[in-house]
Amino acid sequence: MMSDAAQVMKINWRILLAFVHDLAACAAAWLLSFWLRFNLEPIPSPYDRIALESLGWIAPLYGALFLGFGLYRGLWRFASLPDLRRILIAVATGAIAVPALLFMLQIAAPRSVLIMSPVFLIMIMGGSRLAYRAWKERTLASLLPEKREPVFVIGAEEAAINLIKELARSAQWQVIGVLDDDSTKHGRQLHGVNVLGRLDELPRWRQELRVQHAIIAMPQASHGVRRRAIELARQAGLKVLTVPSFDDLMSGRVTVSQIRHVELDDLLGRDPVVLDTAGLTNWFSDRVILVSGAGGSIGAELCRQIARYQPRQLILFELNEFALYTIEQEFSERHPGLRVVCAIGDVKNAARAKQVMEAYRPSIVFHAAAYKHVPLMENENAWQAILNNVAGTQVMAQAATDHGVEKFVLVSTDKAVNPTNVMGASKRLAEMVCQALQQPDGTRFVMVRFGNVLGSTGSVIPKFREQIARGGPITVTHPEITRYFMSIPEAVQLVLQAGLMGRGGEIFVLDMGEPVRIADLAGDMIRLSGLGENDIRIVYTGLRPGEKLYEEPLAADENSLPTPHPKLRIAQARKEDGAWLAGLSGWLARNDLPSDEKVKSELAQWVPEYSGS
Repeated sequence: MMSDAAQVMKINWRILLAFVHDLAACAAAWLLSFWLRFNLEPIPSPYDRIALESLGWIAPLYGALFLGFGLYRGLWRFASLPDLRRILIAVATGAIAVPALLFMLQIAAPRSVLIMSPVFLIMIMGGSRLAYRAWKERTLASLLPEKREPVFVIGAEEAAINLIKELARSAQWQVIGVLDDDSTKHGRQLHGVNVLGRLDELPRWRQELRVQHAIIAMPQASHGVRRRAIELARQAGLKVLTVPSFDDLMSGRVTVSQIRHVELDDLLGRDPVVLDTAGLTNWFSDRVILVSGAGGSIGAELCRQIARYQPRQLILFELNEFALYTIEQEFSERHPGLRVVCAIGDVKNAARAKQVMEAYRPSIVFHAAAYKHVPLMENENAWQAILNNVAGTQVMAQAATDHGVEKFVLVSTDKAVNPTNVMGASKRLAEMVCQALQQPDGTRFVMVRFGNVLGSTGSVIPKFREQIARGGPITVTHPEITRYFMSIPEAVQLVLQAGLMGRGGEIFVLDMGEPVRIADLAGDMIRLSGLGENDIRIVYTGLRPGEKLYEEPLAADENSLPTPHPKLRIAQARKEDGAWLAGLSGWLARNDLPSDEKVKSELAQWVPEYSGS
């Protein structure tokens, strides 16, 4: 492997050769201009002497300009418009400086030479770079395998153009054609590739050109447009791939050429979230932030996204040792400069909560720690759900109030709306605890409700994947059961946005889009695995304890108010006071361990809308 010193020397030699080439181009352009001035005949005296004498001053001047304008930062192999722009600026500056220099030196060069020489110089410098790039690309293309996999690119916007350029050097793919619904682009070419026609013409072009694959290259398009493109490609019998998401491309984590298979997020995903980046930067920058449940799917993503805004310190509060170790290892690798504290602790332990708050004095707390698996909390564990989700929230919220935390954000759930199960009722109680603790001049409490997230711990997605891997069947509780879904990053982005916007006491409801039938979700996952529903059966097992056919974003006695953000609304829910909170605290402090039936019967006293068995 080439050493660093050898690599630097190689680069320096390339720069030196490029610099010498440009000085030679400067001399050639200057002398060619004199030659053309005299109609391609030998340059007469004294102009032959003037040409050579002035060149001794002009070449160093241009050399300094070339270096000053950074003409040697890029590689000729990748010469492009920015390189041409730098050449134009440098030569234009020289075209102004040369007459001034010759005037001061009292050298009388013909005016036509002063006009022609910059034009020739641009042509020689730009043309040589373009020729070198074309030669290198032809050389690379000749090294590629003769038989590459033909592929369609769907979409004719910037991402598609960049993808075609990248795949031109690919040893695996050869772009045969582009399809786009914009009729003004039909019959034209993108980097030598024909725009064939509309998306619904895919079956004809697949048959005619014998192509087996299509790449969806429209990361900025709406979710509906992307899903339609995927479905049309599938119906045409094509194996579908896609470029990375718009967020991933913008973050710089990936490039457009890193194509991947279509995933569930692409089918159920939604349009990108627009964040108040400046507001979030101002809110998080140089602050101490605590995240409880930092090892869970939501808590971990909260930590990842908060880290982008450069907080002074990030406190990861988590009971599960392995989960905390896992995220600690991730942050030590990805964010080595960020001060991270890994605090093991139980949210129900008031002494530990107080100790952590006193030691680090966080300004903002995100409370994501919760038991959230509905059937598990419904039987055998009802009281543990109440203790963890309600008493744990009260402990953390009270500690935040006592230690001057500026804002406390509770991660809630749509199952808190008209709850039919213990988990949902416990989260509604947690919301009510935070509202009861809200004081005009104290910690501001903000609650955020959302539905299921794709791939979170305990969700149906990992379960379905395991069942498909085993050869099926996939078990669905009811053919008509529906749920709201969003991706973990989107949910967390909206939690951050709601936390920023909240002034205290609000319950924010995320726009979850349209509900998805779980049976349809199972079918999509089967098809994404390259199988059909004849290969993997879907079996209906009946609703589980506490399970609803559908979720509700708002309760019947709640109204919602719009916010400046299109994906956030505020639920106007019933609020409780300090007397109610004192009564609840007494109920939670009981010494006995009540049965599931007793917990459910008593829950109705605290959550009137609860309708569990």
